[in-house]
Amino acid sequence: MKKGIYILPNSLTMCGMFAGFYAIIAAIRGDYISAAWAILVAMIFDGLDGWIARLTHSTTRFGIELDSLSDLVAFGVAPAVMLYKWSLIPFGRIGWAAAFLFVACGALRLARYNVQMGSTEKKSFTGMPIPGAASVVAATAIFYNEMDWLASKSIFILFLAFMLSILMVSTLRFHGAKELDFRKRKPFWILVAIAVVFALVVMHPAIALFVFAMLYLSVGIIENIYLVLNKKKAEIKQQ
Repeated sequence: MKKGIYILPNSLTMCGMFAGFYAIIAAIRGDYISAAWAILVAMIFDGLDGWIARLTHSTTRFGIELDSLSDLVAFGVAPAVMLYKWSLIPFGRIGWAAAFLFVACGALRLARYNVQMGSTEKKSFTGMPIPGAASVVAATAIFYNEMDWLASKSIFILFLAFMLSILMVSTLRFHGAKELDFRKRKPFWILVAIAVVFALVVMHPAIALFVFAMLYLSVGIIENIYLVLNKKKAEIKQQ
């Protein structure tokens, strides 16, 4: 600390924390769509701070800890408050228990990530990353609003809150942007795919974001089922 801190990556982390705090205030006011978009904006800053820190070789222990605290606010507390106010209040104790579980599992996920960083978490994530879980919540809120569906006392939202909580503390493998090495050359079709994704989001943001979020969730679960089945087949062959 006596040597000082790197301003740029830590400032981006604080921007993400601010977006998360704004999401909490918006959710308390009942402006759930603004809260959802603020969570997605926080995701952009969360990706930028890590990328800038690696690019400028300014990664520090202070930055890692600040990033985790920011993530807990933006992707743990903010989605949980939004979920509770938006859909879970009519469920009573079950509703606030589901919201608390989301925050608690998010905190445990972040703590485990910090401990395992550089070992088991070098490439893929162990458990669903908390920004991924928050993005599913935010995309679902935006999608429900677009479809004009009533979210209050929705069994699907309650189930989603519990499922995302369990996935965050699970040992299932999930992929993230950190696995992509942008310094190496990539096939041309990847650039075309990125352009298609941007076009789809621009045409219909609510539906596109919800579909992408559900795809990330579904592909992660399907991949892990496939890995478990392959492992069992290999064990049977060895016997």
